[in-house]
Amino acid sequence: MEKFIRQNAEEYKKLLATYLESQDEQSLYGVELVSKRFIKYNILPEEIINLHIKALKELYPDLFVDFEHSMDFLLEAMITYGLSHQEIQNLREEQTALKSEISIAAEMQETLLRTEKPEIEGLDIGVLSVPAHQMNGDYYHFIKNNDGSLGIAMADVIGKGIPAALCMSMIKYSMDSFPEGSMSPHAILRNLNRVVERNIDSNMFITMIYAQYAPKTCKLTFSSAGHEPGFYYNASEDRFTEITAKGLVLGVSKDVDYEERELEINENDLVIFLTDGVTECRDGERFIELNEVLDVIRKYVDLPAQEMVNQVYKYFERLQDFQLRDDFSLLILRKVKKTD
Repeated sequence: MEKFIRQNAEEYKKLLATYLESQDEQSLYGVELVSKRFIKYNILPEEIINLHIKALKELYPDLFVDFEHSMDFLLEAMITYGLSHQEIQNLREEQTALKSEISIAAEMQETLLRTEKPEIEGLDIGVLSVPAHQMNGDYYHFIKNNDGSLGIAMADVIGKGIPAALCMSMIKYSMDSFPEGSMSPHAILRNLNRVVERNIDSNMFITMIYAQYAPKTCKLTFSSAGHEPGFYYNASEDRFTEITAKGLVLGVSKDVDYEERELEINENDLVIFLTDGVTECRDGERFIELNEVLDVIRKYVDLPAQEMVNQVYKYFERLQDFQLRDDFSLLILRKVKKTD
């Protein structure tokens, strides 16, 4: 590095002398080229100032004292500036590397948690999950059981970022390990609770609702681990009813029993599962009321389930000026007439 500075010092001095004598624009162009070389080789500001001072002293040995002292003052200022500048550069590089790692982690999470929306006769399904940031703390999953029933899970980690993503991956693969069609919703939550309680940090918890829909009987059986209440929409009465069941969030206690409830669904009725990123949307600084969420869903109730979900999301995205404050997940099931 010292060799590089010495090699460019003489050129810099000549350009400075030419400019001080004639204020020639060509000299400014020349020093611009030198400066680009300094940037390329990461020459610090104080080194450039020191080079300038040396050049002035060689050109003007009788440089008056006050001006010389002022240049020394500038040099000290640039030393402090240079150290701070280098720290900022290092932080920027670390931040860029971290963003890259998080982006890769987000892509891996999306791959690991990917679930196909199933085709179930007599059921129209719409679902959407959008993270507020790169990593998603929400999760939904479908499981087609051997008996023809459909398992439906929706969960929310109390905690965000990469730890939340790792929690969701653990939940997903724990569920995949359960025997298909042989476990009821309350048994699934009980087993997941043991997994979470043993493996997750004590300051992280997971809320979850798990349901099974049986196409033959048109009945939905469900249990909840402290999750946001879902809703049942009775189409003939144009009325929403809260869907909830007693049960602690996953990971709080080792042995927990989860209530299991049953709901019969008629043609055109809806079942709605969501996370608190939907119910706790804000209009400015005001938290919206629950009835506002249901009114928006009712507004689009005649649309196909996926289009309904998309329109509800767009509505609340606009309401929040396209800046989600929390992960947004919404799942809607509609009972439709079976094809003959």
